[in-house]
Amino acid sequence: MTREFPLRPDPIHVPDEILTDLRERLARTRWFDDVDNADWSYGVPGDYLRELVRYWHSGYDWRRAEAAMNRYEHYRVEIDGAPVHFLRRPGVGPNPTPLILSHGWPWTFWHWSKVIDPLADPGAYGGDPAESFEVIVPSLPGFGFSGPLPKRPDMNFWKIAELWHTLMTEILGHDRYAAAGCDVGALVTGQLGHRYAEELYGIHIGSGQMLTLFNGDRAWDLSGGHPIPDDWSDEVRKRLVALEKRFAVHLAAHMLAPSTLGHGLADSPVGMLAWILERWAAWCDGDVDTVFGRDEILTHATIFWATGTLPSSIRTYANNNRYPWTPSHDRHPQVEAPTGLTLVGYENPPGVRTDERVEHFRASPRGDWYNLVNVTAHDRGGHFIPWEIPDLWVDDLRRTFRGRC
Repeated sequence: MTREFPLRPDPIHVPDEILTDLRERLARTRWFDDVDNADWSYGVPGDYLRELVRYWHSGYDWRRAEAAMNRYEHYRVEIDGAPVHFLRRPGVGPNPTPLILSHGWPWTFWHWSKVIDPLADPGAYGGDPAESFEVIVPSLPGFGFSGPLPKRPDMNFWKIAELWHTLMTEILGHDRYAAAGCDVGALVTGQLGHRYAEELYGIHIGSGQMLTLFNGDRAWDLSGGHPIPDDWSDEVRKRLVALEKRFAVHLAAHMLAPSTLGHGLADSPVGMLAWILERWAAWCDGDVDTVFGRDEILTHATIFWATGTLPSSIRTYANNNRYPWTPSHDRHPQVEAPTGLTLVGYENPPGVRTDERVEHFRASPRGDWYNLVNVTAHDRGGHFIPWEIPDLWVDDLRRTFRGRC
């Protein structure tokens, strides 16, 4: 017997006046002469950004993107003072497993769009209908249609996990469920696997960071202030510097002065676009226009702009540090839920080949944190794993949960 879903759909709709205001602001942009920056060495190049903004103003069609999103069910609830939007795709199979997917920053819920249908309806993609999932894709609190957060300015990754558990068990009524996530969403998912292991079938994540990642006085500095060892080769040194450059700017700014940055990003759509565009360009495996394309870039940017949530989304970083993670138990491993992990070549540590990656992770301190049951490394793919290599991500996730649901 099919269980009736307990909520009423609430489709996405951005009012016309917000879109009109956006176009007016784009038309009034005050540009500067960004000389000697065609290679992105100073950040997002002015010529590139001008052309993208021109298209955002005169060519991009938000209503088309909105219609694609509204092919799915959307719902809005409030949990412990936090507004939560989520997409739902019912599973097509004899007994779909509830699965919640958590995105990262500067992601939106729509970065999961390539994997939603294959997970929910595997039979339509050559898979086994017995492995179908009821897919729940929330916008993180303070992100997109789940924000901003006037009642919960303290939101961070482990508090988001509490909201997700309430959503899945109390509101949606599931006794057990599966969880997956990438980037910040992997920390949310890891916390679920730490605190609620007995109520989860397992978790699958796109990075295996320790949940203490943001604790400490210098959490914004991934090196902890340590210099690069003198005996490292030039090649390894270059790879380390390149890796740190991908993350240093936003980590420091978001943790140390999110409101200072937020004032400007809330007022200027071009400034906001430039800030998040540099992350997409630096973190994806390949050319950003090829990996995403103009329309997809601007869809995610419009979600952030229309909801006014870029400032609240970046404050999450500061709150991860201001309200440090503390364990719910002292057992080992800390994340007891069966854990699957997808590793990608673009994020290989300096000096580590893809064929060495699994062993390297298992032997690292991070490997000891998780009850690992399935770890896979791929040569291709960047930070936005379910967008960049959706087929591989789906296959990895299915292996993690096969026989456990």
